[in-house]
Amino acid sequence: MLSSPAAAAASVLRSASAEVIAAGGSAEAVAFDVTERAATAAALEKLLEPGPIQILVNNAGIHADAVFPGMSAEQWHSVLDVSLNGFFNVTQPLTMPMIRTRWGRIVNISSIAGITGNRGQVNYSAAKGALHAASKSLALELASRGITVNAVAPGIIATDMIDGTFDAEAIKNLVPMKRAGKPEEVADLVAFLASEKAAYISGQVISINGAMI
Repeated sequence: MLSSPAAAAASVLRSASAEVIAAGGSAEAVAFDVTERAATAAALEKLLEPGPIQILVNNAGIHADAVFPGMSAEQWHSVLDVSLNGFFNVTQPLTMPMIRTRWGRIVNISSIAGITGNRGQVNYSAAKGALHAASKSLALELASRGITVNAVAPGIIATDMIDGTFDAEAIKNLVPMKRAGKPEEVADLVAFLASEKAAYISGQVISINGAMI
């Protein structure tokens, strides 16, 4: 039985799939824990049966905030496990099938915290900073195969993740544009990077943050 967060994620996936299908596309909702390598491999093996996956957006991430002296080992490892081991567990099995097609797009969703750091988020900043380095290195390996690899590093975006963390006044003080970004604005950037129009953009960390940095 899925835990509450996992069940909520699965519900969102089903809803998103239904929207895609209603718009005339095709979609399938598949839920698995990216930190569990065997379960991830089994899920991906089934998804690869019809053919290679050529566009991959790695969006899994959690935060477990605490000042570093009071941070538990579980807080440290859980955050890195999702962002980094999750990136490996999902991306590595998909890479060779993608290489064989000589076309692909890999977009890793990161955070401004991986660029600037953030108090109380040493674990989260470390995970996202490492994801930036991994993106750049993988981009070098795959560039000659027609595959691009980029990271998108959002600033303050109006999602559940910022609830209870940033109120309207804090956002006005932190963001020169005086508002939180919209999820759709991040999605538009990701869609561009996944398109043929972005064929010469690779190895980049692109932040979308309302001029915070």
